Amino acid sequence: MTVGTITTLAGIATLVAAALVAGAALLWLAARVFAGAAALQSRLIGLLGNQSLWLAWLVVVASTIGSLYYSDGVGFEPCSLCWYQRIALYPLLVILPVGAVTRDRFVARYALPLTAAGAVLALYNYLVQLFPGIEVACSTEVSCSTIDVQAFGWLTLPLMSLVAFLAVTVGILYDRASYRAA
Repeated sequence: MTVGTITTLAGIATLVAAALVAGAALLWLAARVFAGAAALQSRLIGLLGNQSLWLAWLVVVASTIGSLYYSDGVGFEPCSLCWYQRIALYPLLVILPVGAVTRDRFVARYALPLTAAGAVLALYNYLVQLFPGIEVACSTEVSCSTIDVQAFGWLTLPLMSLVAFLAVTVGILYDRASYRAA
């Protein structure tokens, strides 16, 4: 497969994940107001709760493979912010499956700080790409405003990373909610 094909597939996966994250957020808001939405959310938590860490882990695996593909396979050198995002992402490869296997009800304590940090870094990285003048924390070798990968003419790697961190966060929160519902 070509880099363009991989990028298009990653873009499609990102858009699907973004739709699921937006749906989960809207359902959460609606559940605060409407009893029917609260009942639907409870059913969804019951359905996905025990599997949500595994789904979040699949997002982490795909994101890790993608990051390694673009840097080691294709040869795009990551910027400083990309490295920091990887620092937040890679430990989740171990934390999430261990939490899922052991049914650790406190896995959110270990994982959410990583997803929050990764999401903030990804958002900042995306803003740096949109507005290169705000670049502060990047190395001199690779500018954080450089856009090496772009799906559909607008979906860059930092935006893909942001969606991935948000999707993993939703999975962790659904797992946490499944303990409260039980």
